[in-house]
Formats: sequence, C-alpha cells, structure tokens
Amino acid sequence: MRASGLLRLGLLVLALAVAAAVGSHDFRRDFDVVWGEGNARFRDGGRQVELSLDERTGARLQSKERYLFGRFDLEIKLVPGESAGTITSFYICTGGARHDEVDFEFLGNASGEPYLLHTNIFSDGKGEREQQFVLWFDPTTDFHTYSILWNPHNIILYIDGTPIRVFRNNAARGVPFPARKPVHVFASIWDAEDWATQGGRVKTDWASAPFVAAYRRYNVSSSACVWDEGEGRARCPAAAGGGRRRRRQAAWMEQKMDWWSWMTLSWVRMNYMVYDYCDDRRRFPHGSPPECVIPIGRS
Repeated sequence: MRASGLLRLGLLVLALAVAAAVGSHDFRRDFDVVWGEGNARFRDGGRQVELSLDERTGARLQSKERYLFGRFDLEIKLVPGESAGTITSFYICTGGARHDEVDFEFLGNASGEPYLLHTNIFSDGKGEREQQFVLWFDPTTDFHTYSILWNPHNIILYIDGTPIRVFRNNAARGVPFPARKPVHVFASIWDAEDWATQGGRVKTDWASAPFVAAYRRYNVSSSACVWDEGEGRARCPAAAGGGRRRRRQAAWMEQKMDWWSWMTLSWVRMNYMVYDYCDDRRRFPHGSPPECVIPIGRS
C-alpha cells in the first residue's frame, strides 16, 4: 500500500476512534429523567444536558445502570449570576431507608458571592459527615470535572483531578462503609431556600428564574462494576490479563491516596475548607466521630 493510502487509512481509523469517543457520552441513552421532564433539555445529540429550576419544578436525572464500585466523572457548569436558594448536585445513591450516598451539592448564592460546595457521605443510613469548601475558580464560567472514586478501600472526591476529600474503609473499626449495595448515579437541580444559602436567610429570587446548570462528558464506561440485575451481582473490568489497556482501566479498583495526594488534600483543606464535621464540638461535644480520629495510613 502506498504511503498516501496508509495515511488515509490512519486518518480514517483516528476519525472513527474520535467519533466513538465523542458518541460515548449520551445522556439520553444512559439516563432517565425521573423528575421535571420538561426542565431537562438535551443538546448536541445528547452529549450535553441542561437542567433548569423554575417556580414549578426542578429536574433530576438517574442512570439506567446501577453500579457496585466505580469511578464516576462528570463535567458541570453551574448556574451563573443570581443563584441563591438553589442546589445543583451530582451524587451516587442506593436508595432505601438505610441508604449509602456520596454527594457533591453546590449551594447557590447572591450574584457576586461564591458558591459553597457541600459534600456528605452516608453509609448504612448514617450521614452527618458534612464537609464544605469554597472553590479556587469561578464554576459558572466554564465546565469543570467532578469525580467520585469508590472502591473497596476508600471513597475519594476530586475536582479537576485534585483530591478534596477521602473517606476510608474502616469497617473493621466499626465505621460502616458502602460496599454491598449498588448505586444509581444522579444529577439534579432543585430549590432548597430553607437552608441552602446562609442557612436559609437568603431566599430564592424567582424573578431571576429559570436557573440553568449544564452537564456534559459523563464518563463511567470502563471504570465501574455494572450491576447485573438478573444475576444479582456486579461485573467488573478485568484487573489482570487482557493487555495493558484493560489493566490500566481497572487500576481504579485498587487506587488509594499516595503521599502526593495527601499533600494536595492538605493544601485544599488549609486554603478552601470552611466546615468539617470532625471539628464541630457543638454537634459532637463528647468527641469526634470514630472515623475522624483514626490516623492516616491505618485504614
């Protein structure tokens, strides 16, 4: 085959690979609108979705698949301008009274004031593990990637690849850890003016509605264990064999915080954390919850 023919073939293969990668992000295929159907608008062939909140309703997406462990990445651009009283969220949840849940919740604010990122982790129905952060960028001007890594060792939350929170598996020390029940993935926008902004002191300005948040590039295809509803078990990517690519895809299952990750997390905590339940003596006057006092490196 001539060099020009090889070049054309190479370009064709590259184009098909790019098309497959782009086409893999399809909210209409991967999610159901379970609340506020008229307030979920799919753009760019399903590769982007806008969720809006008005006086009538908000909107919520729920993944069609369930997962037992995985890495879930989602790019979000938050409501610009006036957003007090609103919550834009991305989370995983099992449902049920004794549910497991991991939350990214963005608490809106008056124009010009920063968003507050509210995170929480529930295990076996127990939550009250809130940590809150201000962000080191404006989350309304561009998309940023928010990630939940959940494996048998820990739960790690990331922003643009920077770890901001870790919850380790300390079940052996009596701290429940999500490890048995499959989750759906959710994205939503809703009104929580009774508590979202400055403890409910600033209410939603409905004259500024609709409030619109945009989501794109949901990624979980090669980095999660899909729950088989028929067999009642999870099917995970191969961790060994099958070549370097498949081993790399499955590396998330063994991922833990390394030295550099702990240093980065400490930087985030020192500069951007504004609330940590572990330090709240009013809520826990008799001592911090047990997961707060287990030394690093002894999970």
